[in-house]
Amino acid sequence: MSLLKKLLLFFILFNVSTVFAETIKTDVLVIGGSASGVSTAIQCARSKVKTLLVEPGPWLGGSMTAGAMCILDGNRDLPSGIWGEFRSHVREFYRHTAGFDTTANAPLKFEPAVGAAILKKMTDTVKNLTVKLNTPFETIVKDGTGWEVTIKVNGKIETIKTRVLVDATELADAAAKIGVPMVSGFESKAETGESIAPEKAVPVIENITWCFILKDFGKDADKTISKPEGYNPSAYACLKDKDIQKMLNGGRLMNEKYLIKWIECGNTYGASVNDFKPANRDKYYKNVKNQVLGLVYYLQTEKGFKNLGLDDEFGTADHLPFIPYIRENTRIKGLVNLTLSDIYSPYDRPTKLYRTSIAVADATPGQHYTEPEAPKVTYGPFPGYFIPMGAVVVKGYDNLIVTEKGMSVSHLVNASSMYPSVQMVVGQGAGCVAAYCAFFKTSTRNFNAKAVRTIQGELLDFKGYLLPIVDIAHSDHDFRAIQQVCATGLLKVRYVDKIKTAPMHFEPDSVVKTAEIKPVFDAMYTRGFLWFRKEKPAEVFTVGNMVSLISEMTLSDPKPLELNLEKQWKTTFKFEKAFDLKRPVTRREFAVLANKYLNPFARWVDYTGKFIN
Repeated sequence: MSLLKKLLLFFILFNVSTVFAETIKTDVLVIGGSASGVSTAIQCARSKVKTLLVEPGPWLGGSMTAGAMCILDGNRDLPSGIWGEFRSHVREFYRHTAGFDTTANAPLKFEPAVGAAILKKMTDTVKNLTVKLNTPFETIVKDGTGWEVTIKVNGKIETIKTRVLVDATELADAAAKIGVPMVSGFESKAETGESIAPEKAVPVIENITWCFILKDFGKDADKTISKPEGYNPSAYACLKDKDIQKMLNGGRLMNEKYLIKWIECGNTYGASVNDFKPANRDKYYKNVKNQVLGLVYYLQTEKGFKNLGLDDEFGTADHLPFIPYIRENTRIKGLVNLTLSDIYSPYDRPTKLYRTSIAVADATPGQHYTEPEAPKVTYGPFPGYFIPMGAVVVKGYDNLIVTEKGMSVSHLVNASSMYPSVQMVVGQGAGCVAAYCAFFKTSTRNFNAKAVRTIQGELLDFKGYLLPIVDIAHSDHDFRAIQQVCATGLLKVRYVDKIKTAPMHFEPDSVVKTAEIKPVFDAMYTRGFLWFRKEKPAEVFTVGNMVSLISEMTLSDPKPLELNLEKQWKTTFKFEKAFDLKRPVTRREFAVLANKYLNPFARWVDYTGKFIN
């Protein structure tokens, strides 16, 4: 072979090896290191399935770190699982920092770089988890019941084969790449049944905010940036008579920094689905960032805050965050679609989606629009609520799970569910779903009767919440029993209306009404139906009724059962009130005893919450 041919063959083989890299096999692939993406990946790995997380940017955390949305007041009373763990790490980091609010349910504040570093450290300590930053995905194709995805690592293409694919990108980019049918904007009242939805669908989505961080470098410092291209001070004239210092204080962080997230007269801008398409995204982002820099320049030159400069923690050329805070884009059609009706009236719906919950939320919904045709929506006091399992599972696609703004919820629900601290909780639930499919080598198309309860049990094992009950902390020794019993509907939680919110309360010391528990018993147990028909308990259920019911359901001798319960009443069960057959049973006592002896949580349900016989 001539030297020329040898050289030619060498270059051909070199190029082939460069283009076609090794194939990586994993149980779960998470695309997107958003708040939900990180918690999904951590949960999957902790559930002992091999997990790979790829993120196109340099940071983990999505909107709340790379997008600088770093003051979080949603889910402050619901420290579920990984979200609670992250919150604890942040509070520990700033524990000795002057001005940091250590109140148990204070809004969580952190510098974006600190939040990203904490998330990276959390992922680094988890076995079975590999994280690849600065790694965009290229292609996605179906591979049997799994998926084949190509990624770009240092300019080289690598192929990943995975059983389960999770799209945790901010904009549902992976689902869009696959061609999943999506919806966007306001649905009509007829489509969702929501009383405050518009009569006709309106194709308008919420604005974005390009948050940024200003730092006070001292009264004598001059941090004035160069005048941005096309700067026009009249664009910021609405700030002329505003109390800028007061606005700054509203976003005060640690270490003389301020989060700027001003909705009116600020850095919030109209957006459309078309703006977010990959072909248009960079141009749209460039235009928005130029306007943001104009705001910075205006504050420094027109309002006299030259001592405030853009903090350089992001390491970007313009010192702005990597991405904007995105509230909405397109949404999948899942196994179920969560609407306001499910949130405000969970027990009155034909479906009982609360029984399939994998996450909890309480973020007050916002409505941010530039478009004049956007309907004006007024929410009542907003309840704590749940995210059903079917909302993250794409209908008609094997083992494809979607979180963030792409979940299957209505437009009016997305205004709350998109919140970063909510999404961190959603991600853990989605991780339990993905891990279930991977571990049992099954498909989201073929969930068996045990799927929902197995997934929820795994979530509870890792300190997650099923229902957003605020008056029973995770540290309560009866937390799991109460969560499990309430997830069946046997005991219903109650909303306590406040001005803007309606937190969910269990009220452990209140009494149990027969009318509350009887319909669910009738639906769950034939023997229960017969007991109620025979005993005809009074309006208020008593301890004696509870002992009799347990005896009937477990086929136990009533007297030995009574003596055994009395013996364990304050020692094993740690009940405070005396054992007295004649007094009303409390909700705590009922939940603990029902969970132990009747085990209603073991009754299987399908993805709509219907009991499976």
